Amino acid sequence: MSFVLDKESTTTINKMAGVASSDAVNKLIRNTYILLSLTLMFTAVTAGLSMVLRLPHPGLIITLVGYFGLLFLTNYLKNSVWGIAAIFALTGFMGLTLGPIISAYLTMFSNGAELVMMAFGSTAVIFLGLSGYALTTRKDFSFMGAFLMTGILVAFLAGLGAVIFNIPGLALAVSAMFVLLMAGLILYQTSDMVHGRETNYIMATVTLYVSIYNLFISLLQIFGVLGGQE
Repeated sequence: MSFVLDKESTTTINKMAGVASSDAVNKLIRNTYILLSLTLMFTAVTAGLSMVLRLPHPGLIITLVGYFGLLFLTNYLKNSVWGIAAIFALTGFMGLTLGPIISAYLTMFSNGAELVMMAFGSTAVIFLGLSGYALTTRKDFSFMGAFLMTGILVAFLAGLGAVIFNIPGLALAVSAMFVLLMAGLILYQTSDMVHGRETNYIMATVTLYVSIYNLFISLLQIFGVLGGQE
């Protein structure tokens, strides 16, 4: 037995599928931004705690091991409720590494508080502006994927070189690169959510969180070099 759908029926089914798809995208975006807000607040709490307790920075090796280890764990558990616990472990750990950095800026520079607020404000404006643009225009930024992957890898390796060999000029250049790359990553990830390429809100949250974290750190370093008053 076969069924033949007329044009009107086909149009109705396509509209229903479009509504279902739109509902799924809206739910993904809503869940992503709710979780992102919670993780950012948790990072602020753990960063503040590390500042109050005057915890030392764990160092480059522990930071990288902790970050990539918890990132892998979050990716592994992304389809279960434990993925939420993993992402809070990741963002909490990043907050513990952020606290000593902020404390250092507040101590080293007489205008340290101003530098931190400038970096925070600039990060918020950039994120909200780019996210809003991608959400409202619904432009497809998938073409940026390969460029961002390559650029982030190059910037990461250059950043390691700047730290290991203590090259301030290279460190400043890497910070500028990361500002541009993280801005592009925000557009890319938001576009992926809008167009249905990203369907897991935990991983979408991780990508946006990492973008915001690196954007803040990079801007703070740039402001410190260009406007810091010792």
